[in-house]
Amino acid sequence: MSAKILIVEDEFVVANSLRILLKQAGYRVSSIATSAEEAYAILQKDKHDLVLLDIRLNGSESGIDLARKLKAEHIAFVYLSANSSQKVLEEAKKTEPYGFLVKPFREKDLLVALDIAVYLHKNRLESKLRQEALLERQLLEISLDVSDGKQTFLTIARAIRTFIPFDLIVCGTRPLTASRFDDYGYLRVGFDDYQFIGKDELLTISGLRSDSLATLIENGNTDTHVATYNNGATKDAVLVTPLQTIWLNAYNFESYLVFPVALSNGSWVHYSFYSRRRDIYMQSHLAILTGFVSSLTKATEKLVHSDLSSPPTIRLSASGKHDRTTHNQGSIPEFKSIIGKHPLLLAALDLVAQVAPYNTSVLILGESGTGKESIAQAIHSLSARKDGPFIRVNCASIPASLIESELFGHEKGAFTGAIEKRKGKFEQADGGTLFLDEIGEMPLDMQVRLLRVLQEKEIDPVGGKSPRKVDVRIVTATNRNLEREVAEGRFRLDLYYRLNVFPITLPPLRERKSDILALAVYFANRFCNEFNKDFNGISQSMIDELQRYTWPGNIRELENVLERSVILNDGKSELELKQSLSGTADKVPNKVAIETLGDVRRIQRETERDYLISVLKKTKGLIRGANGAAELLNIKPTTLEARLAKLGIQREDLGT
Repeated sequence: MSAKILIVEDEFVVANSLRILLKQAGYRVSSIATSAEEAYAILQKDKHDLVLLDIRLNGSESGIDLARKLKAEHIAFVYLSANSSQKVLEEAKKTEPYGFLVKPFREKDLLVALDIAVYLHKNRLESKLRQEALLERQLLEISLDVSDGKQTFLTIARAIRTFIPFDLIVCGTRPLTASRFDDYGYLRVGFDDYQFIGKDELLTISGLRSDSLATLIENGNTDTHVATYNNGATKDAVLVTPLQTIWLNAYNFESYLVFPVALSNGSWVHYSFYSRRRDIYMQSHLAILTGFVSSLTKATEKLVHSDLSSPPTIRLSASGKHDRTTHNQGSIPEFKSIIGKHPLLLAALDLVAQVAPYNTSVLILGESGTGKESIAQAIHSLSARKDGPFIRVNCASIPASLIESELFGHEKGAFTGAIEKRKGKFEQADGGTLFLDEIGEMPLDMQVRLLRVLQEKEIDPVGGKSPRKVDVRIVTATNRNLEREVAEGRFRLDLYYRLNVFPITLPPLRERKSDILALAVYFANRFCNEFNKDFNGISQSMIDELQRYTWPGNIRELENVLERSVILNDGKSELELKQSLSGTADKVPNKVAIETLGDVRRIQRETERDYLISVLKKTKGLIRGANGAAELLNIKPTTLEARLAKLGIQREDLGT
């Protein structure tokens, strides 16, 4: 059955034209609403598959206000707007729409946008249902398990982490009294690495004495309600308790969420999630927990009836000190080459682990040098396609005249110089993953071709007579702001939404400086082994300088710095910084842009130069006339000569 659509548009002529067009295309249009309030009332009475939504509407609420409600209720929506400025796109992006059409738009654009929206909605719903079924099964298994209380709580924490992000999770029975303080938790210190935090640990980190903690609890209010806290204030009509203040201050947390679970004996267990990130907890997180309250209650009953007196697992840390930690960090081998424990990096890895098992398209965002290819490789290695090929394409390094053949292949004789049949990258990646790096550099005409391949799951080789089906998972990456590229007409909006099914953003190194030392040691060890030198550590002065620097080139630049230091080291002393680093935060954006653009242009020049030299070698240096290089390339001789001069190609480069 065709999708049922609600049109929310306050201009009657536009709305009526949409209604006629959609009905002709086979969609069911229920009605037209002119305000967000009217639209929401309609949606409460009747289920719809998709909403076409203008941003500026009659009434007190905008289309973006309505979109927030639609998102909470998992209703797909596509924006219609006369304004595609970056500001509007940024606001719209926060509501995670299924598409964005700029007025005036073509009939074809609308139908493509709806097709993409239906595809995205189906994909997201399937992913949500799979994840929910997994969590339901895990909580049921926990309720039947025979582990001790602390291990049971850790298993609950791991299961919930996919849905509720946290740096610390705490549980405790309520009502809370000073004489029976049994709150304890797990601090996340790695991807799957947790440190147990009980009363003794809390007293140590907070600097409080046991009697001081008891006094605070006895004289202060206790948490009794569901609550979310962000940036210094709760969003609910409740006060921050003294105990919550201790947790917040002890670990410099910015946000928390409290969720109470009622037990059969009349008492409560409160789950508290804390994060170092601001504004992370929303009503949608509470809705998720509420949806699983039955199975969570069963697991919690098991938790409170377990033996809570057993000691936590003891692990010897890399520093040689005993950590009360419950899991080795290397539990997922595919992440071993990804160094760091910063919360922003761990949040990205959580998303990788969540999306990897499915065929969902992934868009990896981040500055140049942040490790996007490593993340793409991890997605492939964690997927069911891990035994298939992983093919990488740098869209910035292929000349525009060659990119179609490079991606889709060509038949023998398809064009002058096509002396044999050649498989393109899509066919090479069949059954595996195709990683399109620097997707923001792809020419507009090729963006159209790529969109069709993603929709039809088939390719047309250059010179081919019929399309060929391909089974490829697409992972893309860019260091560009694609919303800005769309707003300025350099990237297609429909392709953006087709690729942006599951975005993962990698933080720049300057935002995860706590990982710099671990990365530096990793690179130092690697290069010392490669160059057959002993690693004697890194000098404190070098460490201090690495920490102060703003790293415009990110991890790649740090890797280069360590390689130079190892090369210049005698193998008998600590590594020293042989050349000074200088950079400040306000210089980073411009420097990154310049370096990235310079790298791209250099790679393009080198690729084009090598290609032209190979063609000239085939023609034995002949440019003009029959069988000359200009004829093979299908360009004017004068154009070719100008390119040769610009690239500095001379006869001696041909080896003739």
